[in-house]
Parts: sequence; structure tokens; C-alpha cells
Amino acid sequence: MTQTRKRLALAGATGYIGHNLLNELKKKYDVIALSRNGDDKDDESHVEWRSCDLFSLNDTIDGLKGADIAIYLVHSMMPSAKLTQGSFEDMDLILVDNYARAAKENGIQQIVYLSGIIPEETEDLSRHLKSRLEVERVLGAYGTPVTTIRAALIVGPKGSSFPILSKLVKRLPVMLLPEWTRNQTHPVALPDVIHALGASVGREDLKDRAIDIGGPESMTYKEMILKTAEVMGKHQPTFDIPLMTVKLSRLWVTLVSGEPKETVYPLVESMVHEMVADPDKMVHGISDGKITFEESVRMALKEEQEEKDQKKQSGRSSQKEEALDVRSVQRVRLPEGRDANWAADNYVSWLSSFAKPFLTSSIANETIVRIQVPFLDSPLLELTKEPFQDAEQATYRISGGLFAQVQEDSKGRIEFRQIPGSQECLIAIHEYVPALPWIIYKSTQANIHLLVMYLFKLHLLRLMQTTEQSPDESEMIVPETNG
Repeated sequence: MTQTRKRLALAGATGYIGHNLLNELKKKYDVIALSRNGDDKDDESHVEWRSCDLFSLNDTIDGLKGADIAIYLVHSMMPSAKLTQGSFEDMDLILVDNYARAAKENGIQQIVYLSGIIPEETEDLSRHLKSRLEVERVLGAYGTPVTTIRAALIVGPKGSSFPILSKLVKRLPVMLLPEWTRNQTHPVALPDVIHALGASVGREDLKDRAIDIGGPESMTYKEMILKTAEVMGKHQPTFDIPLMTVKLSRLWVTLVSGEPKETVYPLVESMVHEMVADPDKMVHGISDGKITFEESVRMALKEEQEEKDQKKQSGRSSQKEEALDVRSVQRVRLPEGRDANWAADNYVSWLSSFAKPFLTSSIANETIVRIQVPFLDSPLLELTKEPFQDAEQATYRISGGLFAQVQEDSKGRIEFRQIPGSQECLIAIHEYVPALPWIIYKSTQANIHLLVMYLFKLHLLRLMQTTEQSPDESEMIVPETNG
């Protein structure tokens, strides 16, 4: 009797790690490979491709349908729209909250998540590591067991950290090594990471655990640079310098490597931490990578060269037409006892009162909001509140107005989402296509939106201060009187 293969959903299937992991998982499991452009991929034996926009909760719920276990390899450092306003931390929170909610909706048995090694001094973490911890917490906030694999620098031909390091070695005639390059880290080869992720799937004893992994040796960033130079046959002089701050370093690394600052800045900021696998958080057969750093560098450089040769032979570059869309995410704090649904309603009423007499808002049929100026019959924006709501999430679909391009299949929306276990709320505009010419929009309406969001934050802050200063009468202490 043949055993039924479990079905795994893989978010990030087209990424650097996801592509390699997919090739391993399909040997043992049926894989649902999730990608924003999954419809462009051909299904193969034991692999079903699905188009899935993780910024959409409905899309994510559909994407995970039929899966037993889900793997999460998503990180949103790079912009996801023509204009992206907001931090990668807030973008990551929206993505992971959708994934965690969808996992609960589909009865997923386990989520396996790839994160970074977290140093002991967790109070003053870099933005990148704080975000990784926040993502880990939200993944488990809806009850699905989570297994977190934590790795430091992953050595492979693509990805983020190692290509930056190899480009520095290739391009610099002299290596100036700031103080942070003397910090210890624990590099791990890509095949060892793939093994750790795959070996964690379905393990009951690893649910709701964070596991550190690493290669056979820990070393400083300086030692990694020197060893990489040796493998490349480079012998440039090196100088230790105490002067270069992290802020200056990240700018220098961006300029030399040619990598986008959205990727470089958070990674360099994290290098101020010692990131070595903790023996107490290691699991035999999963944590102990076997490939040495030198061997992993040789493998990565060889694969990188092979990919370059293939690109030259094909001579093709597939570029899709760029969409003129907007994604904007801001984080606000809500008064105690208030939720995202309250924030959505309060925002609409506040917008009208704050901007009078230049701007007004009206509500029709309890669901349609029209934002307009007094001298125009047509609204600037028309918003329709989605019927599927809960206290922690509310969505207005952008359904019309002079400021928006709205087609039959438009997905533009404004979303209010409370971060689980906190009074913080994300207010996000997704897939909004402005009607104004792009240059005019960027210099006017886009900036006005940021100003309005800033003023709404101040409004919420005043509400919180007023609540603290004027508690309910039922909570007030009445002094005793002698009579």
C-alpha cells in the first residue's frame, strides 16, 4: 500500500532559496508553489504552480487551499510597486499576517519559516532582525505551530549577503575593514540551509521552536573576506580602521557593490551584532551544516559563473510592462480598547472634519464613502467598504472617483489592519492606480497622502492623551467625605 504524499505550500518558490528548496521538496512531497506570476509557470510532476499575491488575504487563503504544511520564505526588502511608500518592516507584517490568517483558515498543521540568528542582546536589535522576530511572532499568533530555522550569512550565488561580499572583494583594490568586520558570524552553505528546512517539515518535536543552524566554522567578517579573496586569487592589501561607522559603511558598500540600498542598508546594520548559532538552540542532524566556508564559496562562485554563461548564450531578457501602481503603508498606534474596524470608520469621519471646508466625506448605504470638494459634483475618491470584516481588519475598495483609474478588474484598496497582540495598526493603500499623470501625482497627491497620514497619527495621539486625562466617570475615584 503506497503512502499518500503530504502537500506543502511554498511561499517564495521563485526566490533564491525557494527555487532550490522546491527541487528537493518535490522528491518527497506534492508542492503547491506560490508566486505572484504562477500562471506563467508550467506544472510538473508533483509541482502545482498557483498565482498568489500575498498582499491579498483572499489570494493567500486560496493559495494555501489543500495544503497540509506551509513554508514561508518571503522578505519584502525591495519595492513591490511603481511607487512604494513605507518601510520593509511594515510591508513584511502585512504579508505575514495574511499568511498566518490563511494558514488558520486552511487548517495548516505546521509553518516552517527561515529567519536570521538572533543575538542574546535582543533589546537593541537592528531593523532587519527586529522585523524577523516580529514576523516570527505574527506567524504563530493565530494558533498554527511554527518551526523557525535561524541562519546567519547564507553562502550561495544569489540572495543578499554573500553576493555583496564577493563584489566587494572583486572590485576593491584595497580593503578598508571597519570595526564591525571583527564581529563573529556563522556562515552556512545554501545546501545545508535547504537540508535544514526540508528536514524540519512534519517534525512534531520541532513545532513552536526556533532552531539555530550554522556551518562547521564560525569566523569574523574579516576572515570571510580574506578567505573569499584567497579563493578568487585576489591579494589586495587590507587595513583595519576604527573610524568607519555603520551609516558610512552601508553607503560605501552600496556604492561599491552596486546593490540597491533597500537590500544593503538593513543587512549592514545587522552586522554590528555577533551572530553565532547558540548550542542550546541547535538540533542534531538539522543545525550542524557540513560544508566548509571555503568549499561553499567555491560552489557559489562556480554556479554564479555558469548562470552568467547561460544568460550570454540565451541572449534574452524578458521585461514586462511596468504597472503605474502605488503601495503605501503607515503604522499608527490606536487608543486602548480600539481596533482596526474602529480606525477605518474614525479615519473617514476625521478626514471630513479636519479638511473642512475644502474637503467633505459622505456615506451612502452605510458602505459607500465619497470624498469630494464642494464645487465638484463628482467625488475625488469613492470607497466601498468590503462586507467581510472583523475587528482586526477592515478594507475599503477604491471603487471610483476623479483621482483613481478604476477598471472592472481593479484591485485598488485601503486597508486597516491591527497587528496581533498590540495596539498598533497598519494603514495600507494597495494597487492604487492614480488618474493624474504620473509626474504630477508623485509631486502632489503622493506627498499630500503622507501629510494626511502624519496628521491622522497626531489625531490618534491626541485622542489617547485625552482618554488618559479624562477617564470614564465609572473609573474615577471619589474622595471620601466626613459627614
